Amino acid sequence: MGVPEELAERMSMAEQHEYLRAKFSRRNVMRGGAVTIGAVAGGAFVPGAVAQAAVPTQRSAPATETVDGSLVSPFGRHLAFGTDASTEMTVSWQVPLPVKKPFIRIGAHPWDLSRKIEAEVRSLYTPAGVGASADHTQYYVHAKLTHLRPGKTYYYGVGHQGFDPAEPHLLGTLGTFTTAPDRKKSFTFTAFGDEGVGYHGLANDSLLLAQNPAFHLHAGDIAYADPSGGGVTSDTGFDSRIWDQFLAQTESVAKSVPWMPAYGNHDMEAWYSPNGYGGEEARWTLPDNGPDPKNLPSVYSFTYGNTAVISLDANDISFEIPANLGISGGTQTKWFEKQLKKYRASKDIDFIVVFFHHCAYCTSTAHSSEGGVRQEWVPLFEKYTVDLVINGHNHQYERTDVLKGDKVVKKLPIGETAYPETEGVVYVTAGAAGRSLYAFSAPDSYEGHVKDVESVAAFVNTKSGKVNETVTWSRVRYLNYSFLRVDVEPAARGHLAKLKVSGIAETGDRIDHFTIARKAK
Repeated sequence: MGVPEELAERMSMAEQHEYLRAKFSRRNVMRGGAVTIGAVAGGAFVPGAVAQAAVPTQRSAPATETVDGSLVSPFGRHLAFGTDASTEMTVSWQVPLPVKKPFIRIGAHPWDLSRKIEAEVRSLYTPAGVGASADHTQYYVHAKLTHLRPGKTYYYGVGHQGFDPAEPHLLGTLGTFTTAPDRKKSFTFTAFGDEGVGYHGLANDSLLLAQNPAFHLHAGDIAYADPSGGGVTSDTGFDSRIWDQFLAQTESVAKSVPWMPAYGNHDMEAWYSPNGYGGEEARWTLPDNGPDPKNLPSVYSFTYGNTAVISLDANDISFEIPANLGISGGTQTKWFEKQLKKYRASKDIDFIVVFFHHCAYCTSTAHSSEGGVRQEWVPLFEKYTVDLVINGHNHQYERTDVLKGDKVVKKLPIGETAYPETEGVVYVTAGAAGRSLYAFSAPDSYEGHVKDVESVAAFVNTKSGKVNETVTWSRVRYLNYSFLRVDVEPAARGHLAKLKVSGIAETGDRIDHFTIARKAK
């Protein structure tokens, strides 16, 4: 069932993979359309609600008979908001082998799971010879739930023929999720980038869960199945099975906390053409309200309470790692400005948080700053007074002063407050989620160990290559594992609403804190 021998002799590995994808594509699906069901609404089911995902997709690998479903347990559950975070949620998971009739059960109580909704299987086939992977098929399952009630907690269980989470002995497999509120409300969210699989990622995940976040932002470089990160088929060491380990590792958080990723350079898996995101499309179901969900699947936005969150794909504008440079043809930036204009005009939105992978401002000796971001997006951050920009890419924690026009408008020592309406933008690099750490050219300076310096040597990646620079905006530097916690505090109209931002070390110690404030609408 592979590539015919006479063709294989004349084809590269990438061409053979494309041949197999065309022959056994997961896109060659038998869809019965959307299924009209009764969705959960505070304990009752509302007729007419819709769950996308009808008939499982055709396998994309040589046929394998399904096994006894009672011998197969789902794993790697992860949640994601839909376009409307208050009424839509996607529950995703994996099964290690082909199963029959996968489904989700959902209810307002763990003993009330009578409604069963069919789910969609997206199988992802990676032939032997692609990186370090053996001939390998992964089975990702998704159920998109709509017509949920805002601000409500639901219980759910995932299963298939032979494995029913409603059975008494399987009730321990149930999970929960809570939809976004339809009004302004205090909440917490967390963020980091560059996690991968290992002890430090697992430790940060356990700390994340303790923060009780409403959602988590992953600023790219998620699992590191492609450790080279060039986004090309000549990358070495690729192993698709790393994703199985990653989703199992993060399940403790992601089964109850929506895990909202942006894509980094290590997430461009070039064997899944044409943009390297074919594997990601199998694994994730993200809001599809971006400018081009096919080519830019991690570009989207959602709102939670008084806060708008925008995820961008910096691979599209990266001079440093240009595998996908210009993939959107400028449509991403145009869409981004429309989103900023819309949210700034909304009476319901006070704060705008933007996250993506490549750093606008960082002094790491590894990647430092991305000139494409400064060129394309920094002017928009400033024009629309974006409140907080979160990046990964550099494996450390760094936070800037308040910036405008590449210059310090206001120094922002630990514990102080920034006012973006009148001052400028604060940038945080939170790329120390789990992968090996990088280095700074200046000494660490963080809460309890402040060592301010007048200037720091760094560089920026431009179209012409690296350009050295000496900067004065590096306010906090911490070279160890950490993540970001943000507490959102709304306020009455005309009073100061606040984002209270904290850097939290893997040890649980706070390494940074500052506040962003603006008048509530």
